[in-house]
Amino acid sequence: MENSIRNLLAGKRGLVVGIANEHSIAYGCARVLRELGAELAVTYLNEKAEKYVRPLAEGLDASLILPMNVEAPGQMQAVFDTLRDTWGTLDFVIHSIAYCPMDDLHGRVVDCSETGFAQAMRVSCYSFIELAHHAEPLMTEGGALVTMSYHGAEKVVENYNIMGPVKAALESVTRYMAYELGSKGIRVHAVSPGPLKTRAASGIAHFDQLIDAAIARAPEHRLVDIRDVGMATAFLVSDASRAITGEVIYVDGGFHIMA
Repeated sequence: MENSIRNLLAGKRGLVVGIANEHSIAYGCARVLRELGAELAVTYLNEKAEKYVRPLAEGLDASLILPMNVEAPGQMQAVFDTLRDTWGTLDFVIHSIAYCPMDDLHGRVVDCSETGFAQAMRVSCYSFIELAHHAEPLMTEGGALVTMSYHGAEKVVENYNIMGPVKAALESVTRYMAYELGSKGIRVHAVSPGPLKTRAASGIAHFDQLIDAAIARAPEHRLVDIRDVGMATAFLVSDASRAITGEVIYVDGGFHIMA
């Protein structure tokens, strides 16, 4: 990388939420963000996850490594209290978490339980709103909020099921928050990667068929990887994208343009 690119994010500080292992989209983003000069705070879900996440975060020289389960009362507030006390300000947040109970994920939308739908929305969508709420006071000089979506939010993707409507809500939230926070210089985006071999994706039924279809139909005839997503995310949190907000940015080798 040329020095001008290598220092793209020098001086910026950000929170990365969603690293589970070295294959996570959030980890791909964090690696690129760190390579480009950003200082990072990283969260992990719980004590069981910490043993996998902490070594990765330490390898990224993360300044803060903190527990955060978005369903646990007070944990998100505690993270932002620490960010405020340690850094004072914040430049970006990467939100890369989603969850749906397996029975509801594998069933038809019309059969989804109320509790399953509520939990999927709570973890996968509302948590982004909540992060924005806490981040806003710390983004005194503007900033960027980035979440992860999928093409199933716009089109019916077989076996994606209830997560399609959930991601559609997430993309709508992205647009509304971009409108509400724009006057403060806070930009909000959703990145929509093509199919990736992550632990979260493995819960989708017949995922291998989805992978094969993506390779066959995408103009580039290849899968994207977590580094591709990281590079797009780095652009979105950099000053180079200061005139762009409220967008869904596809990183899928062009798959979404195909009929």
